[in-house]
Amino acid sequence: MRVLKIGGNELNESGFLTALAQAVTASAEPVVIVHGGGKAIAELQARLGLSPQKIDGLRVTDAESLAVAQMALSGQANKQIVMTLLAAGVDAIGLSGVDGGLLRCRKKRHPTADLGFVGEIVAVRVGIMQQLAAQGMTAVISPISLGQDGQIYNVNADEAASAVALALGAEALHFISNVPGVIYKDDVLASLDAFVTEDLIARGVIRDGMVPKVRAALTAVGQGVPQAWIGNLAGLAQAGGTVFTR
Repeated sequence: MRVLKIGGNELNESGFLTALAQAVTASAEPVVIVHGGGKAIAELQARLGLSPQKIDGLRVTDAESLAVAQMALSGQANKQIVMTLLAAGVDAIGLSGVDGGLLRCRKKRHPTADLGFVGEIVAVRVGIMQQLAAQGMTAVISPISLGQDGQIYNVNADEAASAVALALGAEALHFISNVPGVIYKDDVLASLDAFVTEDLIARGVIRDGMVPKVRAALTAVGQGVPQAWIGNLAGLAQAGGTVFTR
């Protein structure tokens, strides 16, 4: 299996979803897609008079923001992706982490702040995705997840993708972004390990939403996923981007 994580910023790019469908069709392995939708969440929050807040790239989620995240992720973004894949001939089905208890989580703890209804994955019901793949279906997963306490939580999509890849024993985890990879001094870094990555974070070279992305990539390779990669769709096809190693 191969896990593709796509961000919310890319969903509004002209031609992106069509190109994504082509990449899924061309894949030799079954594909699972995990998606974000941060831009859609922020836009909906603004229309409702809510102020987005992030800490270390993670969205602080109160009850109102959780309702918005569910609408934007499990509703708007998820169905937009599924619709485009189906139109391109990919047999796709949209799920959230709540459906069937697909992604179970607990409240995420932060050393300096309360993130609200933000979770971290503790269990993945892999049988559902395996059964869908056996039937030739591509699962498209929103990271809205079900807590062990019965509460619904918003989970960072990069972290959710890493957990899914680990649980599936995926051959590769690809974070498809709107940038060509991790950039340092105007150049894309071809590879990164944990030591160099944490140094770049400490120096502010890697910041904002890229922080959870690179840490999720390192978690995946550190726990056994053979390859984790960050880049854009063009880089995926042309062997560009940034590869993470142990």
